Amino acid sequence: MSQSQSERFTIASECEAEIEDIGGGLKRQMLGYNQELMAVKIWFSEGAIGYNHAHRHSQVTYVVEGEFHFNIDGVTKIMKAGDSCMIPPYADHGATCLTGGILIDTFSPPREDFLEEGALEKPNDKFIDKSSGQVFNKDNC
Repeated sequence: MSQSQSERFTIASECEAEIEDIGGGLKRQMLGYNQELMAVKIWFSEGAIGYNHAHRHSQVTYVVEGEFHFNIDGVTKIMKAGDSCMIPPYADHGATCLTGGILIDTFSPPREDFLEEGALEKPNDKFIDKSSGQVFNKDNC
């Protein structure tokens, strides 16, 4: 993922961040993360299913576009663009996208299983010069 970090925040360029095909009509793009929070963009093709699962993370999901049947702990609701939901830790949840669509998922703490091993332990060594837009790393400052 193309990202830059200052002392206070990380900037990820959506057009440069890697889009990963995770199978089953789903694609995932990491928008940003640190040790406390993660944001991920997920594309669903028409009829794609995010199978029911549970994890220790709090999750907030925002529907960017499309229509989804969301199941959270056995309760199914239809969610459309502009809708959002809070999924508590360990709640069984999943979604089926009827139309093709996009979700933004946020997780706290971050989903370690979405990252390379040790990614949360090593600091990001890149930052952006706000005035020029140039990206630097610790070796070429």
